[in-house]
Amino acid sequence: MLSPELAPLFAALLGALCVSGVVVAVFYSRVGGRSEADKRLAAIAGWDGPTGRAAVSDEGSRKRSIETTLRDLEEQQKARRGVKPSLAIRIRQAGLDWSRNTYFVACFIAGGISFIAALTIFGIGLLPALCFGLAGGLLLPHLYVSRKRARRFKDFISEFPNAVDVIVRGVKSGLPLVDCLRAIAADAKEPLRSEFKAILEDQTLGVPMDQAVQRLSERVPVAEANFFAIVIALQSRSGGNLSEALGNLSRVLRERKKMEGKIRAMSSEAKASAGIIGSLPVVVACLLYLTAPDYISLLFTTLIGKVVLAGCAMWMGFGVLMMRKMINFDF
Repeated sequence: MLSPELAPLFAALLGALCVSGVVVAVFYSRVGGRSEADKRLAAIAGWDGPTGRAAVSDEGSRKRSIETTLRDLEEQQKARRGVKPSLAIRIRQAGLDWSRNTYFVACFIAGGISFIAALTIFGIGLLPALCFGLAGGLLLPHLYVSRKRARRFKDFISEFPNAVDVIVRGVKSGLPLVDCLRAIAADAKEPLRSEFKAILEDQTLGVPMDQAVQRLSERVPVAEANFFAIVIALQSRSGGNLSEALGNLSRVLRERKKMEGKIRAMSSEAKASAGIIGSLPVVVACLLYLTAPDYISLLFTTLIGKVVLAGCAMWMGFGVLMMRKMINFDF
């Protein structure tokens, strides 16, 4: 037991120790604990989320990869632009299953029919009939293949936005790109069906997807197929949201189709005027032949008339080609 004299002193000492302990605890909580909290808060405040340094470096590398991919694709397009397609490629692009020998047989048949028609129907001489048959043999199969090729490209462009929409919906629903292409190859119209089947066959043989789609733009050299090949190549090499990229491509393709319709509507008057101007000399010559055959027959019976007729036909051909160049718009 403490004496009554030491009890107040001992109580004051215990109170001082308690107060000092509280002060030391508060001090350490302020200095040590608060500094750790400040560090954590500073780290959280300094974190920029997906746009931090690491993300910035990843974004920069992705941009460099995209630039490299675009540069490579542009160089490939420049290399292909200066090379005209061969006969076999043109026949393949026209959707015909001809071989080169079949094409040459068609040329021979067309030349023979043209020679016989010039010799019997028009009644011209042997040498002009031979020239007429040679021109028919060289020109008629070429025009047929070119027309089939242009029509096939037009059908492809018309149906291609629908195929891109199928891919967009399939990718958004979780399907792989190969399954979307397989659905198009099974259900789409020609020529999309055969072209996407060729992509799947290349993929089955081990060709990477970007190269297989790049071959599509080589088989069908239109801007729409080229855009699709660029989007797939960028996505396969640089990553990104494929459904969003293809959705933007689908909108671009449909806007191009609308623009084509507007251009066709705006140029219809010029095309009608060009058709009237180009057909007017032929119509007038036929009317003159019906009303005054002796007057116009000099063009066909005399040497000077034939020379004048040939010169007029040549200048009319130049005029028709010039008007065609003026009323055709590239976009």
